Order: sequence, then structure tokens, then C-alpha cells
Amino acid sequence: MKLPQNSEELLSNLEYLINQTYEVEKEFKELKNILNSVIEFLPQAIWVIDKENNIIAQNSKAKNLPEILKTQESEIELNNQFYLVQKSKLADKIIISATNITEQKRNQRLISMGQMAAHLAHEIRNPIGSVSILLSVLSKKCNANNIIMEIKQSIFRVERIIKTTLLFSKGVIIKPKNFYISELEKELKSIIKYYSYSKDIKFIFFMPDIEIKADFDLILLVLQNLIFNAIDAIEENSEDEGLVEIIYEKNEKNHLFHIYDSGIPFENKNILFDAFKTTKTKGNGLGLALSLQIIKAHNGDITLSNNKKGFDIQIPCNIK
Repeated sequence: MKLPQNSEELLSNLEYLINQTYEVEKEFKELKNILNSVIEFLPQAIWVIDKENNIIAQNSKAKNLPEILKTQESEIELNNQFYLVQKSKLADKIIISATNITEQKRNQRLISMGQMAAHLAHEIRNPIGSVSILLSVLSKKCNANNIIMEIKQSIFRVERIIKTTLLFSKGVIIKPKNFYISELEKELKSIIKYYSYSKDIKFIFFMPDIEIKADFDLILLVLQNLIFNAIDAIEENSEDEGLVEIIYEKNEKNHLFHIYDSGIPFENKNILFDAFKTTKTKGNGLGLALSLQIIKAHNGDITLSNNKKGFDIQIPCNIK
């Protein structure tokens, strides 16, 4: 049976319409997949909410932060992290985003603390200098050598804190020059005499006459900081004796320094290099942060040792 011409045309149009529907559906699925990929790629947590408050789209970051949906637009703290929550309306949908601003808040806090610390350091430096001069005069006029040495050690600690604070607040600029590793050992042995400790600590140095190009004063400060940290860790140990090792070696690309100690284990490895954070009874939490800053300025790195309790430092051999 032959269909009328208008019926054939109707079927043809219907077939075309069905095919177009499939194409539209295919394009819609592709577009939806692209949209989901874009949402997933965004650094923020993202939700899309319909007028009945149902979640119609979200990325994996949002799935881990369901509590944020209950908040208003603001800065909030959640699980020790800070988020900036923003909302935007599109037709009958609401788009909610939560941006992690923890690092920005931390940097703001560090800047404020650094400025305050630098101001205090400047204020303390002058009277400490006067005390040092008066102490030198006093040492020539009396025989209280033990008391004077203890005062000198205390002043040395304060001067070290002042120097570290000012360096950290100003930023590190290195001035590389050629020197021998053995020169560092000589200076370190002299500096250790001014650091007060009560236990019988043995220091083992392996720092040969090998030439290196770096900022001598800053590398000395890094090694000094790590050695003093090692001494403090031994002081907090229950043993009456302790061991600190300072070992140098070299490979094809880097100069390597290893500082090991027999003191108490690191209490919290995650905050070791964070400024103004410390678990020690001594110190202000700047020594390791500044040390890392100095080594990074040399294009090197400081890491926890895998072999013993301590630190590994690497500095490139080709510093210019």
C-alpha cells in the first residue's frame, strides 16, 4: 500500500526530527561532561543548587566540605583551614564557591609577626651592645670568670635571636665567595664554646679542605642553627651524654652536609620549617625557617635525613 505524498513527507520529517533529537542529546551529554570537567578542574569547591535547595552539580572538593553549605558569604575557619565563601545567582540556580585562603591568611600573619619581631629586635640590639661592652670592661677588673662567661653565653643567645629575626624579616640575599669547608669547622668549634649546655656532648666533625663557593657567613649560620638545635634536643634527652655529627661529602652536582644528633626525636615533623612555630623549650621558631630560606637562596634544599635523626643539606656545586 502506497502512502500519500504528504504522509511520506511527514514520516521523513519525523525521522529527521528523531535524528536531530539524538544529536541534541549527544551534544548535551558532551557539554555536560565538559562542564563537569571544568567544575572539577577549578581550584575552589563548587556547588550548583536548584530552587528547591537540591545539589545538581558539585566537584570532589565540595563533597569533602558539606558544612559550608550551611554558612553565609564570609570568611570561615573549618578544620584548621580558612575558606572564603561566595554565592552567585544564575536564573533559578545558586552557585556557591569556597576558596581555600589558608596560605594567604598565614602569610598575612607572618608579615605582621615579622614586622613586630624586627621592631623588637632593633629596640633590643642597642642595650645588648652596651651590656657586651660593659662586660668586657668588667672582665678586666674582676676575677668572676665563671659568672662573666655565663653572662656572655646568655648575651650570645640574645644576639643570635636578634640576628636571625632581622635576617628573616629583611629577606636573604647571598654573596657567594670561595672558601674551604675546614674554615667552617674552625668557626663552628669556636661558636659552640659560647652556647650553654649541661651534658657531656661529643662533637664529631668531618669537614675537609675542599673548596666551595657559597655565602660563608650564611652557611655558617645555617650549620650553627642546626648544631644548636641538636644540642637542645640532647639537653631534653634523659641520657647524660650526647653525640652531634657534622659530616661533609660531595657528589657530581652537590655539596652535602649532614647534621645528626642523639637527642629526642622530632615531635612534629610537619611544622619544622614553619616560622614562629616550635616545640622546643628554647628558641623562637625562626632558626629552621631562616636556614631553609638561606639554603633555598643558594638553589639548594634542607630535608630530614633517612639514615639517622637529623638533617641533610645540599648546595649546588655551580653557584655563580
